[in-house]
Amino acid sequence: MGAIHNTANFQPLLPTSPEERLILALDGCDGDEALALVEGIPGLCWVKVGLELFIRSGPEIVDQLRCRGFQVFLDLKFHDIPATMAGACRRAARLGAGLLTVHASAGTEAMAMARQAATEAAMEAGLPSPLLLAVTVLTSWRPQPFRQQLAVANPLSAHVEHLARLAARAGLHGCVCAPRDAARLHRQQPAMALVTPGIRLHRIQGDDQARTMTPAAAMAAGSTWLVVGRPVTRSVDPGLAFTQLCQQIAAARVPCG
Repeated sequence: MGAIHNTANFQPLLPTSPEERLILALDGCDGDEALALVEGIPGLCWVKVGLELFIRSGPEIVDQLRCRGFQVFLDLKFHDIPATMAGACRRAARLGAGLLTVHASAGTEAMAMARQAATEAAMEAGLPSPLLLAVTVLTSWRPQPFRQQLAVANPLSAHVEHLARLAARAGLHGCVCAPRDAARLHRQQPAMALVTPGIRLHRIQGDDQARTMTPAAAMAAGSTWLVVGRPVTRSVDPGLAFTQLCQQIAAARVPCG
């Protein structure tokens, strides 16, 4: 088992500009579409490769994006027994992704082993160590179905906080959480990076993301990186949509500490 660490003194490498804070999710694209899209957005720094694109295009898409100068958030949300999760993170770290995800529900042993494996693999490959992020509760869950279907005694928000504490104990660098959970987690774990999907410029009817926020509100809540997909990828002018999101981020009040 990997050692359990306290992250109270850990300071992640934080993004410094609005463009660096915004991660474009390439869900729904195939490889060629993803490459064409990102090359048409001036200022884009970070892209997210999730399960859909990874399965369609394979690990090569990570290398193709990195060769074009993009930082890659490889969001495969590993959740398995400790040895398998560590092995998956070891392989993923060798691809050169800057951010990787595992499910906090896998527990502290699995998360600690995954962190250690990713760090060692990156070092052996001569790559920077990726930031390992714990997925707390997916943004698609609403409180009532969460309680009824998963039979978790704690309210959804309390369960998010519990999982974040497990991630900190395992030495992970940050969490993935809904933007509406960011303020509580920022107060609880101020040294951890918070990556928040579910970012919208405005409310979308029938949205499958339940706990969304605008970029400015998410930043004010303490988010470190914001993950945005459809508001950019389905826009008539993706470059303009990206610029508008960056403008909202620049205007946001960011909490201290």
